[in-house]
Amino acid sequence: MKTKKYRGLILVLTLTALTVLLSGCAGVNRFFGKSSDKISVIETDEGLRFLEDGQDVLFYQRKAKSIKEGYSRADYVHPLYSLDGGVLTEDFPADHLHHRGVFWAWHQVWIGDKRIGDGWVIKDITWEVADCKVERTDKESAALRARVFWKSPLWTDRDGRQKPFVEQNTVITVHRVEADIRKIDFEICLLALEKDVRIGGAEGSKEYSGFSIRLKLPDEIKFSFANGEFEPTRTPIDKGAWINMTGSFVESENAAGTAILCHESTPGFPQKWILRRKASMQNAVFPGRDSIVVPTEKPLVLRYRLLVHKGQLNAEDIEKQLRLYNSKAD
Repeated sequence: MKTKKYRGLILVLTLTALTVLLSGCAGVNRFFGKSSDKISVIETDEGLRFLEDGQDVLFYQRKAKSIKEGYSRADYVHPLYSLDGGVLTEDFPADHLHHRGVFWAWHQVWIGDKRIGDGWVIKDITWEVADCKVERTDKESAALRARVFWKSPLWTDRDGRQKPFVEQNTVITVHRVEADIRKIDFEICLLALEKDVRIGGAEGSKEYSGFSIRLKLPDEIKFSFANGEFEPTRTPIDKGAWINMTGSFVESENAAGTAILCHESTPGFPQKWILRRKASMQNAVFPGRDSIVVPTEKPLVLRYRLLVHKGQLNAEDIEKQLRLYNSKAD
């Protein structure tokens, strides 16, 4: 009889220990890749951390993140790091709490004649990251594939449950540094799950919409296009397929630079730009104030490349990088 009791006690203790062990595993980081890979990826409870030779490159925020005022957001990049390891981007800046690192969002979100959210200021909309996986074709780069569903409390089924109305498939590819340039590619594919889903920008003269980056902005920041330096204006400007920004983004570092390139296959190419010298983001405008329909069969595909550099790139260098980017097969 005592033997049976002891066996039962041992079984209970064993199961308890296994339960504790397995529950603890939920918080354990998962590593993707081999020690010989230039770009490695670590999955955490919050998202995915990209590194090159052990130094941080960027973090993809998979889990919804908010502050006491709200502004719950997911599916964006922050921090983005300089080549020297400093943080280039901001999240929840006091002047615009809805801004977040590298992001893509639209003020107007419609289904038919019903406005169901504002993805720019994060009102009545959420992003459910349903699936993430890391892929690599070589030791020099790594790609994150994320499947994301857009939802709104204003779009529900008969039981009041929120229904996804857009499926977004995003690929973020990080390449190793070459000649003091790190290339990071963004491919954003939008497919409507309901008829007559439309997205658009701010309806005033500013037209905020689409791919954006919220950088730490130094006082001496310089903006340049193919034809030279340019001073930002209040409204969108039409200056070509890329914008380069240089300055001392990180106090402890020398000058650095970040360029945004728009791929020629992206609708509206070359897109207009909204640029701000202080307390705001930089935006590749798409589609602007007039909303467009998100297709239900063949996705809408937006492609951009970030060049993170040390502030040394001139117009000729970036034009060469743009040609290389456009030469990529679809």
